[in-house]
Amino acid sequence: MTPFDAAEYGATGIAEEYDDLYAGEWDTDGAVDALAAIADGGPILELGIGTGRLAVPLVARGIEVHGIDGSPDMVAQLVAKPGGADIPVTIGDFAVARTGVQYSMVVLAVNTIFALPDQQAQVDCFRNAADHLRPGGAFVVEAWIPDVAAFHRGRLVRQRILRPDVLSIEAARLEPAAQMMRTTQAVLRDGSVRLYHANHRYAWPSELDLMARLARLELEHQWADWTGTPFDDDSTSRIATYRKRSTEDGVRAQATAAS
Repeated sequence: MTPFDAAEYGATGIAEEYDDLYAGEWDTDGAVDALAAIADGGPILELGIGTGRLAVPLVARGIEVHGIDGSPDMVAQLVAKPGGADIPVTIGDFAVARTGVQYSMVVLAVNTIFALPDQQAQVDCFRNAADHLRPGGAFVVEAWIPDVAAFHRGRLVRQRILRPDVLSIEAARLEPAAQMMRTTQAVLRDGSVRLYHANHRYAWPSELDLMARLARLELEHQWADWTGTPFDDDSTSRIATYRKRSTEDGVRAQATAAS
């Protein structure tokens, strides 16, 4: 098995055009509003901070944001943005890297939990997030719902972008036994073709909830999107907030269990 390299994705060259390729893909304004409300003025740690899509507007609201990211190339794009250089970022694997600070909220957005190579790394990530939380703090995880029915014999090809200046086509291969999806995105622009590879170790909501419980985090609420739409059978994505018990809550729960 090839060792996991947290810097590999950004090193493919995608960092330079990442913001353009994914512009409009996600509800940034809704996410920033919701995260600011959950953090309630406290400091935030973003795992996989990347180019700062969420961090920069959160900081613009006066919220303290730190980040952990494995890719120096992606972080370089963040640093180049207005205010980006003032955001403290630790370079390393966000499943295990530490900042030495505790926060009111840790956030892991846009399916980034699936960038980790296997279940153990994802369990480690939940524990790392919990260790970075103050008592009563929240861990917010955004992830798509696996749609294996979209694949034919484990294969899928789809058009991502069709614009006058760029065409993006993504091919994916599903490996159900390992819950792995391997993708290659072909980007055609200015007469050139660039290939960007990415692996996704996907997990079901119930599996993520169990990882949270192993990290002593409790599911507080779940939404289908950042506006608070209820999560149901038709949802294609899920935003879950897990809460770290305060010291008082933990003592109370232990006393109840013992009685």
